[in-house]
Amino acid sequence: MIRIGLIGDFNPRVTAHRAIPLALQLAGERAGCAVEPTWLHTSTLRGDVSEHLAGFAGLWCVPASPYANSEGALAAIGYARQCGMAFLGTCGGFQYALLEYIRNVLGMHEAEHAEETPDAALALLSPLSCALVEKADCIMLAGNSRLRRIYGVSEVQEEYHCRYGLNPVYEQLLSSDHMSICGRDRRGEVRAVELQSHPFFFATLFQPERAALRGKGHPLVNAFVAAAAAS
Repeated sequence: MIRIGLIGDFNPRVTAHRAIPLALQLAGERAGCAVEPTWLHTSTLRGDVSEHLAGFAGLWCVPASPYANSEGALAAIGYARQCGMAFLGTCGGFQYALLEYIRNVLGMHEAEHAEETPDAALALLSPLSCALVEKADCIMLAGNSRLRRIYGVSEVQEEYHCRYGLNPVYEQLLSSDHMSICGRDRRGEVRAVELQSHPFFFATLFQPERAALRGKGHPLVNAFVAAAAAS
């Protein structure tokens, strides 16, 4: 049995929230282990979050932001990053994984999410040039990325429900050997990142969990559960 903490504010009306436990169940069956997902409402993540998170094998920062307590979500992401805990962020989780990294690794503490701070001087996350609400699109996977090795192909089709993404002005901040871009759409816009120095740290603007609603496992979720089980 492995425990996966789901960082986010559960809402049964959110498609991804219904899909994630199913996706984890399918991944657990593939890995030969039981997976126990536990929802961690961001309002509970205050103070020293290690008290809440130390018992989990992995953390998944889930869609449907802004969160009730954005600082709590960022603290949980930072905990996974620093402790080497298996981490997956999807949709809103992608956005806040970038925000946590830019603030706490690169030291740009003024970085903000435009959804929460529309007039921010450094809007790291900004409205997409074309909203991706209930849409699917092609993702091109970087040839040297771990994400491409996980998928085993160079192009994938994935589903979205989002309106915000990485502001292209700040894309160069992710060109280092640490947090790197591993997926783009056909227009070249960033859709997935990975942390090179971490055992398993991936964040995608798309929602791989939705495959479970069709009864299908997903290679990224499978890899996440396998990494958590091996930790």
